[in-house]
Amino acid sequence: MTRSGVQPTTARRSDLLDALADLFLAEGFMSFTLDQLTERLRCSKSTLYTLAPSKEQLSRTVIKHYFRRSAAAVEDKVSAVDGDVEVYLNSVAEELRPAQPAFYRDLDLFPPGREVYEQNVVYATQRVQELIAKGVAAGVYRPVDSEFVADLIANALARIGRGEVARATGIDDSRAFQLLSDTVMGGLRA
Repeated sequence: MTRSGVQPTTARRSDLLDALADLFLAEGFMSFTLDQLTERLRCSKSTLYTLAPSKEQLSRTVIKHYFRRSAAAVEDKVSAVDGDVEVYLNSVAEELRPAQPAFYRDLDLFPPGREVYEQNVVYATQRVQELIAKGVAAGVYRPVDSEFVADLIANALARIGRGEVARATGIDDSRAFQLLSDTVMGGLRA
């Protein structure tokens, strides 16, 4: 541990956070006890406590880790094609594909997790707005108001994350993200 009280990032720590994120995405996180998590991950409680001092803080830490990991993967794909909006939206859909309804349900019921999700929606909105504006300026997309399109996307992302789209349409979250991408790209290219 450093003087600031922050645990240094290690391969083991990253592996544990990845494993927890994968478990949370597949099964949700609210119903797990620390004992169940230690059993599933084959580690001790003290190992989990190196990640966070409580189950609530552990859940928030894992959710933040998942969204950071996903954002980095999306940005890697986007930078490889010089900032394409379609690649960005499709990469977001791909990164969110493992998230099952239980994860979104728990995320909606867990204010610290919902806050992390909403912060990521704000970031994604800003990023999409930048990419659209760049594409419009380069003549790749038709002239649109990038702020307006980004705001529509933000609202759709928020509704998907709260489970509202799935409840209203029966469309799972991953498919909803893909349909959002298809719709936005159809409007930009029209």
